Amino acid sequence: MATIIGTRKTLLFLGAGLDEVSAQVSNVRLTTDKADSEFMSFVEARSGGARDYKLALTLRQDTATDSLWYYTWNLAGDDIAYEFWPNGQNSTSPTTPTATYPKLSGTVTIVEPDGNFLGGEANRSSTAVNTTEVEWQCTAKPTLAIT
Repeated sequence: MATIIGTRKTLLFLGAGLDEVSAQVSNVRLTTDKADSEFMSFVEARSGGARDYKLALTLRQDTATDSLWYYTWNLAGDDIAYEFWPNGQNSTSPTTPTATYPKLSGTVTIVEPDGNFLGGEANRSSTAVNTTEVEWQCTAKPTLAIT
């Protein structure tokens, strides 16, 4: 039976204490692309070539020192741990990943975004907020845990 990933249960945890930051992001994606490398081993060539993985986020602009935006501002260049639960966690055993509640984890290097970092367009809504898009480089292929 297929396990469909929904759009409302995603959880994201960051840092040494793996603090939940889901309320600060509206878009979380693990992306992959061909690695730009001067050397490709035969093993890499057999599997299609080396890959680069990134954790791509759309985050709320918030200059509070405990915000995700501030992480990007203040900790650029630092490596931090992450856990990405695309389908949330099982309520009976929240820290145990399963096929229904998979977890991807690893380490990312915080990188400041190209382009817009702070500010945005005017909006009539009293609840609208400015956002920033970042792509943080994974230090290795993410680990998928399903058991």
